[in-house]
Amino acid sequence: MMIDTFTPVLFAVGLFFSMLFLQEVGRRIGIRGRAKDSAGTGIGTMEGAVFALLGLLIAFTFSGAASRFDGRRQLVAQEANAIGTAYLRLDLLAPDARSALRPLFSQYLDSRLAVYQKLPDLVAAQQEWARGVALQGAIWAQATTACRAQGDPPSCMLLLPAMNEMIDITTTRAAAMRVHPPWPIFFMLLVTALVCALLGGHAMLRSRAPNWFHIIGFAAIVTLTLYVIADLEYPRLGQIQVGSMDSLLENAVK
Repeated sequence: MMIDTFTPVLFAVGLFFSMLFLQEVGRRIGIRGRAKDSAGTGIGTMEGAVFALLGLLIAFTFSGAASRFDGRRQLVAQEANAIGTAYLRLDLLAPDARSALRPLFSQYLDSRLAVYQKLPDLVAAQQEWARGVALQGAIWAQATTACRAQGDPPSCMLLLPAMNEMIDITTTRAAAMRVHPPWPIFFMLLVTALVCALLGGHAMLRSRAPNWFHIIGFAAIVTLTLYVIADLEYPRLGQIQVGSMDSLLENAVK
């Protein structure tokens, strides 16, 4: 299993100070070029177009990130339902087989929880993933053996598909963690934000001293917005957590 790594806090800190720097650079460029700019025709229009582009990029990226975040939370609920259904259908097996499989289900559930709770420690998460895969194999092998020994096709037709769904959802969740917009979209969003900082600073050319209220305010609001987008895209690594849904998994076999 491969899990994308990202540090939203470091991204936000770097972007914030970069925007502060570029606003000051833009202001100084504007002051130096003021004598040569007699009319400045069309500059305001171009600045407005770039800022509008930034707004559109943020809106679409934020909407997509929120949608994917909600989808990942729904997958946690789906996995909890799948495990719970398979666990309940163990009652279709003979008592001996049922008693042997229930402890494996508890171990498997603990492993599934640990995979995501140990993030961003990728090594520990991958070890738990491997442990979960091994438990999947053990559960499936014991279930199919019990079904053959029991000779009850209707019961097996209810139990085995439920177990198959329980196993398949793990791949779906792993894939959902890796679904993000292509990196050129993030790159364009970042570059557009920095260009807007430069243009915003250039628009302050009439002030002799930096207007820190506007400079810090603009950098802070753009940085905060992009930080929330990054947090939604990587919900196990930042402040916005999908882990609150793990309580559904914790109760799946109780």
